[in-house]
Amino acid sequence: MMQNNLIIYNSLTKKKELFKPLNEPFVGLYVCGPTVYSDAHLGHARPAVIFDLLYRYLTHLGYKVRYVRNITDVGHLENDADEGEDKIEKKARLEHIEPMEVVQKYLNTYYRNMEQLNTLHPSIEPRASGHIIEQQEFIKTLLEKGYAYEVNGSVYFDVAGYNEKYRYGKLSGRVLEELQNNTRVLEGQDEKRNPFDFALWKKASPEHLMNWPSKWSTGYPGWHLECSAMSIKYLGEEFDIHGGGMDLLFPHHECEIAQSTAALGKESVRYWIHNNMITINGQKMARSLGNFITLDQLFSGNHLVLEQPYSPMTIRFFILQAHYRSTVDFSKEALQAAEKGLQKLLKAIENLNKIKPCASSTVDIDILKKRCYEALDDDLNSPITLSHLFDGVRIVNSLIDGTAKIDESGLKALHELFDTFVFDILGLKDESAGAGDEKLTDDLMKIIIDLRQDAKDKKEWAASDKIRNELKNAGIVLKDMKDGVEWEKE
Repeated sequence: MMQNNLIIYNSLTKKKELFKPLNEPFVGLYVCGPTVYSDAHLGHARPAVIFDLLYRYLTHLGYKVRYVRNITDVGHLENDADEGEDKIEKKARLEHIEPMEVVQKYLNTYYRNMEQLNTLHPSIEPRASGHIIEQQEFIKTLLEKGYAYEVNGSVYFDVAGYNEKYRYGKLSGRVLEELQNNTRVLEGQDEKRNPFDFALWKKASPEHLMNWPSKWSTGYPGWHLECSAMSIKYLGEEFDIHGGGMDLLFPHHECEIAQSTAALGKESVRYWIHNNMITINGQKMARSLGNFITLDQLFSGNHLVLEQPYSPMTIRFFILQAHYRSTVDFSKEALQAAEKGLQKLLKAIENLNKIKPCASSTVDIDILKKRCYEALDDDLNSPITLSHLFDGVRIVNSLIDGTAKIDESGLKALHELFDTFVFDILGLKDESAGAGDEKLTDDLMKIIIDLRQDAKDKKEWAASDKIRNELKNAGIVLKDMKDGVEWEKE
C-alpha cells in the first residue's frame, strides 16, 4: 500500500482530518442510497458519482473497502415527517400497482442509470424492507435503555431524554432548546411527548399497505432507523465513513447519530461526508419541488429546458468539475462547457498514440502525477485534479506540434497518468469506443435486408426465407413493417 495522505472534511467536527481507518487495510463505507418511488434525476447522480469517486480512490490507495449503500423502500413519509402517506405507497396508489412493483420499477431504472454513469456496484446493497427484524431488535434495545417510549402501538425516540446525557444536534448545529422554542405541535402529533421526537415504529392505519407484525402493533419502521440497523449489521458497531447528500444532514443523519449512540453507548461513525446540492436557478433540484430533470431526459434531450441530449460521461464530468462540498448550478451553458471539456480530454488521450518517443525529454510527467495525487488527497478535490490533467492535455498538444519532446519512459508515464486518473479513479470512459462496431453492424444489416428485399422483388422466395432463417439462427429477428423492415436481437 502506498503512503496514505488522504485528508477528508468531517462534517461532524467541521474540519479536515487525516483519514485513518479503524482496521487498516479494511475500510467500512456506508452511503445513503435512494428512496425508489420515481425516476432518478440529476440530484441523485451527484452523490452516486461522488461516493463512487471515494470508493475508487480508497481502492486505488490499496484499501479493502466494504461499500454498503442502502435502498429505502419503506417508512419514508411525505415531507420527511412521521405522519402522512408513505412516498412509495402514494406512488403505488397513483399508478394502481403494488408498492413493491413501484420499488422494482424505479430501482431497475436507477441501476440502469448508474451503469450509464459508470459507477461501480456497492459491496452490499441492503433494503430496509429486508431488515425489519434487525430494526425491531434495535427498537427493543432503545426501549430497554430508556431512550424510547411506546404510545398507542407506535414507538418514538425520546430526544430530550437523550440530550440529558448526550448532545443532540452536534452534526447539524441544532440546539435542542431552540427546537423546543420554535417547534409547534402539529395535528396528529399529540401522542408524542415532544414534537421533535421521531418515530422508530409507527402503528399502521387500516389502509396502510406495507406493514409487519411486532410486539407493539402491526406497523412499519421509521425512516431514520434503517441506516443505524443496517450499517451496524454489515460494518460493525464502529465503522469509518458514512456519506450522503447535504439534505440528509438534518433530520435524517442527526437522528441516526442519536439512536445509534443511545443504543451502543458510543458513536458508530468516525467520518461523516456530505456532498452539496445541485441547484437550478439557485434553488435545490428536487422531486418535491418539481424542478428536477431525470437522467433519462438528460441522456435523451427530452425536456423543455434542454436543447440537446447530453451523454452520461458529460454528466459525470459536469459533476466532477466542482468540488463535492460546493453547490453546482445547472445550466445548459455549464453542460455544454462540460461536453467540450470532456471531448478535449479524450481527444488528447487518443492523440497519445500518434506520438513517437525521442531520445530525450523536455517535459516532467512525474510532477504532474504528484500534483494529481495531492489534489485528490486534499478532500477529493476533483476540479483541481482535472486542471492538472488538462496540463497533461497541453503537454500532449505540444508534443503533437513538435514544440516539446518526450522519451520512451516519459511517454509510458503519460499513458499511465491518463489511464490511472481519468479512467480508473475519476471513472470517465470513452463512450465512442464500440460506436464504430455498432455502425458497422447497422451497415451490414442494411445490406442483408436490401438483398432479401431484392430476392422478394424477384419472387425468389427460397432465398428470401433462407436469409430470414439464417439471421434467426444467429439471434437476429426481422420484422416486416408497413414502412420497411426492422431488426432486433433476440
